[in-house]
Amino acid sequence: MEAAPCISQIASLLAEPKRTAMLWALMDGSAKSSEELATVAGLSSASANAHLARLTGGGLLRTEAWRGKRLFRVAAADVSAAIDALAITTVASAIRRTPQAAPPALVAPQPLRHARLCQGHLGGELAAGLYQRMLAAGWIERHELRTDVSVRGAQKLAGLGIFTQALTSPLVCDCFDWSQQQPHLGGALGAGLLQLFLQSNWVSATNESRALSVTDLGLWEINRLAAPDHCPLSRS
Repeated sequence: MEAAPCISQIASLLAEPKRTAMLWALMDGSAKSSEELATVAGLSSASANAHLARLTGGGLLRTEAWRGKRLFRVAAADVSAAIDALAITTVASAIRRTPQAAPPALVAPQPLRHARLCQGHLGGELAAGLYQRMLAAGWIERHELRTDVSVRGAQKLAGLGIFTQALTSPLVCDCFDWSQQQPHLGGALGAGLLQLFLQSNWVSATNESRALSVTDLGLWEINRLAAPDHCPLSRS
């Protein structure tokens, strides 16, 4: 047992539903007062402060001063990543338990629902929409147990500067989006597309959040990828 990682302390902090509700409300990178978080969790001010003290003492939250008020924010990106991973596992385990039932809907702040980091690739409604367009355009093909990039898709992606033959395995896989109740693109291709979006300054990270900020140009460019009238960007 001595060799086991000491994760029970953090697990116990995350196991309390009221504390989870407050952490979840901060996943969009925002900073909120204890009064706001008390309202979110349905707690009295005293109870909220006690829970916030434990989360801060445990290194999951940090405080900052703003106009004479104390605000709480997620302490670091690894905290957001851990909570996001739990959200993914919550949905995935529910699907495994009852594959015929509709997966649970996890309500999240709008910035997370729109575009976020998901295990090294793009998640959220922007990613789910791109997946559906790539599927409809024949860039990717779904089979019973796998998803593949088609010859047409490889050619189109090469026009974007993404050469599928140079990517590692797994090249592409379905990643079920807990906020959209449908898949988005995972694997090396999903990571490659996210890098393209970041390098093109279409999206950028938001504080310690998993949420991604999307520029107007980025929204237009990503939404036109794999669209019927899409032409790959010229690369000089």
